[in-house]
Amino acid sequence: MNFITDNLLAVRERIGKACATSHRAPESVQLLAVSKKFNAATVQLAIAAGLTDFGENYLQEGLDKIAALPREKLSWHFIGPVQSNKTRGLAEQFDWVHSVDRLKIAQRLSEQRPASLPPLNVCVQVNISGEASKSGCAPVEALALCQAVAALPRLKLRGLMAIPAPVADGADPRAPFRALRELFEQTRASSEVGAGFDTLSAGMSDDLEAAIAEGATMVRIGTAIFGSRSSKGL
Repeated sequence: MNFITDNLLAVRERIGKACATSHRAPESVQLLAVSKKFNAATVQLAIAAGLTDFGENYLQEGLDKIAALPREKLSWHFIGPVQSNKTRGLAEQFDWVHSVDRLKIAQRLSEQRPASLPPLNVCVQVNISGEASKSGCAPVEALALCQAVAALPRLKLRGLMAIPAPVADGADPRAPFRALRELFEQTRASSEVGAGFDTLSAGMSDDLEAAIAEGATMVRIGTAIFGSRSSKGL
């Protein structure tokens, strides 16, 4: 077994325990392996360990790996901030974009998604903790943005994504995820959003249990699978 196989077993065990505590089926939580800053050879080890969904933060790095690895059976997710001048590469090569935070980005992705490909899966990113340093729309803007995105061709609105700020010592670690879930449920109730609104992308290596307890359907795990990042992983 390679080291990723060992790490993956531990991560799946954590997910299983979190689901059991929350009375959820383990298969209700999808594991997204965050492979940013790890090279294609390392991702190949992850593929050998059984992983198929990979998350990237940087466009060119992601495009290089997509080109270097077998395309079939893999799904590539973009989870970093989206710059307007980088949308074409995302629209043409990725399967998911989790970080749509304004209508202009969604419109460009819609216009640039090739008609020969399936619709691009997108999530609206919400700045659930109101951090000035984080991307994402304000919670009060999420419903209107989701309604607008859902109306665009060649996109499939799947849900919400967030990166909550770490909570203060003694505070409830589930609180920001609870706020996100409540927003997700309110948005899903809108008839304009569509039946495919089924994804709550939240939770990382340090807080996946809190996210799962509050309904996350996809957790984005990097360090717990690949180890700590450094320039050696590039």
